[in-house]
This record gives sequence, structure tokens and C-alpha cells, in this order.
Amino acid sequence: MTKTRSLETSTGRRLRTLYMWGVTAAAGATLIFVVVNALRPKKPETAGSLSALPSAFLPTVENKTPPQAPAPQGPVSQGMVWIPGGEFSMGSDLSGEAVCGVPGVTRDAQPIHRVYVDGFWMDATDVTNEQFARFIAATGYVTVAEGTPTSQEFPGAPPENLVAGSLVFTPTAEPVPLDNIYRWWRYQKGANWRHPQGPASDIKGREKYPVVQVAYADAAAYAKWAGKRLPTEAEWEFAARGGLTGKLYCWGDDFHPNDKVMANTYQGNFPVKDTAADGFAGLAPVAQFPPNDYGLYDMAGNAWQWVSDWYRPDYYSELAGWGDVARNPQGPATPFDPEEPAERKRVQKGGSFLCTDQYCTRYMVGTRGKGEISSGSNHASFRCVVSHDTTR
Repeated sequence: MTKTRSLETSTGRRLRTLYMWGVTAAAGATLIFVVVNALRPKKPETAGSLSALPSAFLPTVENKTPPQAPAPQGPVSQGMVWIPGGEFSMGSDLSGEAVCGVPGVTRDAQPIHRVYVDGFWMDATDVTNEQFARFIAATGYVTVAEGTPTSQEFPGAPPENLVAGSLVFTPTAEPVPLDNIYRWWRYQKGANWRHPQGPASDIKGREKYPVVQVAYADAAAYAKWAGKRLPTEAEWEFAARGGLTGKLYCWGDDFHPNDKVMANTYQGNFPVKDTAADGFAGLAPVAQFPPNDYGLYDMAGNAWQWVSDWYRPDYYSELAGWGDVARNPQGPATPFDPEEPAERKRVQKGGSFLCTDQYCTRYMVGTRGKGEISSGSNHASFRCVVSHDTTR
């Protein structure tokens, strides 16, 4: 068997996912995806012991200087909001472990460290299907999922197995152990941004939904066309916190303040059925829940968001080791995931509609996800920023 493109689905577990070519005896030379998960269990702390730990978060200090240029204009820039920038405490502490059924959700988001970012403009929402469609119409760009895999990418694979497609979440018929993600993920021929669930689906009537099934290169290409860029991880987290200090969520420490739903996440028995108690089963249109204090929507849940930083689990330790405030950090020079050393991954932030306290609580603002750069899925999107000194 020869390894194919891999995907880190940004779940809350510390897992390794390998997709391999295979041939089934019954179907002949057919591509199957075998998913191998390596879990590293760790005894979780109790909520009581965690609450007694001192906080490492120091106050957020926002810049007071107003933007030096007006908000970017144009059909793909309407609705950008000003993020003042400033100094803040970035990352997560062990208090987040108490709200997730699976331990390790904060492991790569420690230690908490001080960061400064300049002010910038940010899209108030994820990029939508209608915005992405304008980009495709103007450029003729072909996304990674729409391109046919080549024998150079996957040597030894039979030609009939080299089919365009992407990964799609598929609910199970009954409760299953949460130790192997292949039970609820499948590689779907023909899945792409126009057909997020596969050829039988489309985006008609879903113009205001986040575009999904986009690989990192697709997001970066859109941003360049729009005269923007993808945010750094530090910019994204500063913006998501909305000026608050050390809160679990973008809006505070209570997941449902006064019984109010604040984000599109998974309700019900994962991965069997999302009961849509928050109003949506699966992906929701953008801006269906309250914005944070900077006017940003969906910075928790709904769809993961690509950022520009390479992923390394030890990067926060590196920044903390500088012994000073890290100014406008751009991420590590190279990627490294010890669970898949050969794969090149970027950071993803915010969680998705699949996040649940049973399995993944990475809608917590200080936590991190990761994605292999050539892989998309039906729960990952992006938004863009414009630097404070950029004039258009």
C-alpha cells in the first residue's frame, strides 16, 4: 500500500490520520481509504482541581490609534471591520480540559504567552459561496478538490483510482466508539466547493453559507485575488477574543449565557444525529449568531478557518522562551506535526459545527486545530484580513 494525501480533521483528539491506497477483492482495483488513529490517552484533570489553578492571563491592552485609512471597498470587501490590535495573552490553560470529554484539547495551545499585533481590517464573516463564485468567474481558478490526482502525487495507484473528490462527514446509524474517525468520514468522489457533499449536492440557495471544501492554496489564492491575505494565528486569536481577557469563549466563560445560543456546534449524540437544538443541523449561513465585541461573526463553531501559520505543537513554547512580548509573530519557519512528520500542515482556528463537548471543544477561543495543506472538507472555510497600512 502507498500512502495518499492525508487529512487532519481538526477534531479534539490527539490523533494521527493516514489515508492509504487499497484494492478490494470484491470490487477490483478500487480506491479505499483506511484510517489509522493513534490516540495518546491522558488522565484528565478534575474540574475542581483546574479551577484552583492560578490564571496566566494578563489584561488585554488595545491600541487606541484609529485606522489611518478608510475601510477597504468593493464587492468582496464590504463588511470588513477594524481590529485595533494591541497586546494580549495568547493560548489556553488547563481550565479548558474540564469542558471536553476527551483530554488533550489544550496541549498544543500552551503555554500562555504575551503577543502584540498591529491593527488590521478583517472580514466580519467567513468568505461565502457567492463571494468565492465571483473569484472563480473572474479567474477560472480550479480548486484542489476539483483537480484530478496524478500518478506523480500517488505513485502506484491504479489510474481508475485517481479521481477528484474530497472528504465528507457522514453520520453513523448508531452510536460508535469515538476512537476511529473513519467511522464518520468518507472520501467522496466529486465533492468540492460547488458540491460540498458530493455530486448530488449543490450550493443553490446557499449563497450566504461559508464556502467549504477549500484547501489552503484555494484560500490563499482567493485572498490574493481580493487584495487581501489570510490572518496570522495571532491576529485571528486577538480578533476572536474581542478585547476580552482570558475567557474560554469569544463571548465569555458561559457557553450558553442566560440560556442563549452563541454558536453553531453539535448537539445530540455524536456522530449519530445533530438535533439542531441551536437551529441548524450541519453548516449554517454566516452571521446567524451574535457577533463578538469587535463585530465578528462565527469565530466559534460553524466552520474551521485557515490561518497563515505553519503548525508546530511547540511553537508557543518557542515564543514564550523569548522572554518578551512577541510582536506580530508570523508562525514557525517550517511545519512539523510529530504525529505525521511527513505532512505539511497549517493552523486552523475556531472549531466547526461538528465540535461537541463529547469529542472536540475547539470552539474554545485559545485552542488550535491543524490541517494538511492539500486537503479540504465540508467543515472548513476561511476569512481574510487587510493590513492597517494597506491602501486600495
